[in-house]
Amino acid sequence: MPTEARGDDVYQPQDDGQDPPNDDLDLENTLGERDLDDQMEEGYSPPERPLGVDKYGTTGEEERRGESLDQRLAQEVDDVEPPDGDGIGDLDGGEGEPLEPDDETRSGRLSAADEVPGRSTDVYADDVGIDGGAASAEEAAVHTTDDEEDQGREG
Repeated sequence: MPTEARGDDVYQPQDDGQDPPNDDLDLENTLGERDLDDQMEEGYSPPERPLGVDKYGTTGEEERRGESLDQRLAQEVDDVEPPDGDGIGDLDGGEGEPLEPDDETRSGRLSAADEVPGRSTDVYADDVGIDGGAASAEEAAVHTTDDEEDQGREG
């Protein structure tokens, strides 16, 4: 029985001394890419609408006379400034703000209260005043409100 070649022995390419291809292609051999060498031959596509055709100064006479100050001022566009706001609700008069309008008192810095012996699930903190206005985001979010029970006793 003759021996037949099987598996990898069937075809093995021979090394003929040629360099293997590298990943870099010449610009001439790339498909779907713009020719970077020949950008001047590619051409220019102007915008779809004419710019400046209706403006002053397109004719020679207008260019010689020049544009008056009134004409230049008429072309200016006013700067539109966004309305003043703090970025939270940004409604005039504070409507829609997350804080109630009668709740204006901000608490100061929060510091941990003296350690209480034993383990407790309650969190205690003392208001030690505003530290030069530099409160963290968490401290700035805390506002003081009067309890309903305290309001009844005062009046």
